[in-house]
Amino acid sequence: MIEVTDEGRVRTITLVRPEAKNAMNTAMWDATANAFIAAADDPGVAVVVLTGTGDAFCAGQDVLEMAVIAGGEVPRAEHGFAGLTRILIDFPKPLVLAVNGMGVGFGATVLGLADLVFMSTSARLKCPFTSLGVAPELASSTTFPALIGRQNATWALMSSEWLSAEECKEMGLAYRLCQPDELMDVTLAHARILAAKPISSLMACKRTIVEPLRDTMRAAHHRENEAFAVLIGSPANIEAVTAFAEKRPPNFDGID
Repeated sequence: MIEVTDEGRVRTITLVRPEAKNAMNTAMWDATANAFIAAADDPGVAVVVLTGTGDAFCAGQDVLEMAVIAGGEVPRAEHGFAGLTRILIDFPKPLVLAVNGMGVGFGATVLGLADLVFMSTSARLKCPFTSLGVAPELASSTTFPALIGRQNATWALMSSEWLSAEECKEMGLAYRLCQPDELMDVTLAHARILAAKPISSLMACKRTIVEPLRDTMRAAHHRENEAFAVLIGSPANIEAVTAFAEKRPPNFDGID
């Protein structure tokens, strides 16, 4: 599900479910959450890099599991998606992303909680919430406007359209674009520069940058959860999930 490797004081967390484009199910939400808890608590870890394996970064929530949830069956979880969201909002150390390929849902919105984002030129992102009949997630309703402005955020979160790597860089979602075969080398080179600094200083710097935004992110997460709870299992969401299973475009005509 995930792999955790250390190089000096840089810890890399890799999502490993290539057969599903690294889509997240309950087991992966929990494993990823525990990996971030361990990294936060480990005095030898200065910087965390998150990436994916294969040709995808992360395809977001496993749609088959979403169908189960839409039917009213909530899988038992130690942390789940909501727990991982809280952990990432409060994560005290620099979080660097290496977006190696397609990012959908969580694979896109997690960029709003990262401190630095390196992105392959072949990568692309999608926030598919309206196409699934649900609401934004991971506090993206506040992190995206703050990072890229309201109109760019509105398009990203409402259109369910793909954003190219170039568009993400132009908007401000990505710090640097890299050729696919150079992505990890460039990302880790920057992570090592940070990791060579005192961890206490890195954490203090992050706290001064992020702390004023954390209450806003927590409030956004709460609003998003409320909206999601209303919309999951709604006629629009059921049509979206059914259409995905039937490999056809959803038809929302006549559905509020």
